[in-house]
Amino acid sequence: MRSSKLLKTLAFIAVLGCLAVPAFAHHLKKAPTTMLPVTTSSPTARALYEKGMADYENLYLERCNDDWRAAVIDDPNFGLAWAWIAFNSGNPNEVKEARERALEVAPKLTPGEQLMISWIAKVQQGDFIGGISAMNDMLEMYPRDKHVLYLAANWLMGENGTDQAEALLKKALAIDKNFPAALNDLAYVDARNRKFEQALAAMDRYVSLLPNEPNPQDSYGELLRMSGNFDGALMHYRAALKIDPDFVSSQVGLGDTYALMGNEEQARAEYDKAVRFAHNETDRMNYSMQRATTWVREGKYAEADKEFADIAQTAHAKGLPLPEAQAYRRMAEYQVDDQGALKDLKLAEDALQRQSTITASDREEEMSRILRNRVVRASRSGNQSLADESLKQLETLAGGSRNRVIESSYEGAAGTLLMDQKKYDDAIGHLEEDQENPFTMELLVQAYYQTMQSDKLHEMEAKLRGTNVPTMEQALVVPAVRAQRPNIL
Repeated sequence: MRSSKLLKTLAFIAVLGCLAVPAFAHHLKKAPTTMLPVTTSSPTARALYEKGMADYENLYLERCNDDWRAAVIDDPNFGLAWAWIAFNSGNPNEVKEARERALEVAPKLTPGEQLMISWIAKVQQGDFIGGISAMNDMLEMYPRDKHVLYLAANWLMGENGTDQAEALLKKALAIDKNFPAALNDLAYVDARNRKFEQALAAMDRYVSLLPNEPNPQDSYGELLRMSGNFDGALMHYRAALKIDPDFVSSQVGLGDTYALMGNEEQARAEYDKAVRFAHNETDRMNYSMQRATTWVREGKYAEADKEFADIAQTAHAKGLPLPEAQAYRRMAEYQVDDQGALKDLKLAEDALQRQSTITASDREEEMSRILRNRVVRASRSGNQSLADESLKQLETLAGGSRNRVIESSYEGAAGTLLMDQKKYDDAIGHLEEDQENPFTMELLVQAYYQTMQSDKLHEMEAKLRGTNVPTMEQALVVPAVRAQRPNIL
């Protein structure tokens, strides 16, 4: 678990640490039933909802939306179906409407359903502590519902809460050792911790449990890619597409793998297929950004600029402020000129502020990434007042939200400024709280060198060189590190 110089460590642990060892403040009574109830007047809507949850667990992330949309058409007062549309949709207008409908009907539902809706709604509205509190209460009320445990763990993994997710996944597997969704996510936890042998053994079990589903093959491919086995990754992605040619995640996986292999032309060809068959506009924007990043990997920044600008303009026209902001922010990350980067970051901020439909959580997390980059670029361009002002904004944002994604942005920015000032010991204290970012890993290697911590230096350099994730940060840092020191393992 991360600690933080910014946040009160014990207070933060009190909010999040209870997920690993239940010590809930409210001491709720366990529910009379093992499974969280689902309230609906329609058997058809119930069946559609349950199909949607099964599709969600099997990573059919647009098909489950269609299931839940059909459920609320059949029963317009189906609170949980509305809540999960809000949770999973990529359309900000749909998310807003679905969240409002879920909150509207929540008072008529059971206490457990109210807690699930409150968890989703409060997090989206920016009340991170309130959302986690509701989630904790839901988990206390239904400690033997493996699906509830999985849903909470799966969300935590997206919020940098890997340790807490691991504890919940192990509880789910203690209830059902062959629960595929929990087995899959736990393998990702192991892979994030570089325990690839353990992760791949879990993948063998996952594939055997669901031999006719594409996601086990897709996950196997991703974990092999993370481990550096690119040929094996390609084989499993193709196996997933053989099972279901419409499983676009695996098509993207082919593009990501070729990109990491350095075969950018083939990566673009694979991404083109993914863009063509994307199931919604948000996915199409994301796949297009992956394609644009291939030009950065080749050092062809003019081509990258053109594609990212086109993506931002398309997202703007379609009323998708988050991908618009992400496109401009990613443009800023590879700019050679600091002033040009700062202009792109301003465009990214404007996109976030322009539309009110974007959730508070999405806006704040992306704003934290924008501010992180602004701190670094302003400092390096000699505009220390802008750097200090941006860091203060980021500190306030992190302190008010208790969101780990935002906290990591703050720690990375603060540590980078301290590195620029050659305050290596102080920098390490911040940078070690943001160890998954390649920019931060590279700085930690330098800081450990300056402070003569050779063991940590070699450990961090091995971690950096072994980072195989298809992100802009990896593209800008890892290939250069490998090229500069090709013989270091």
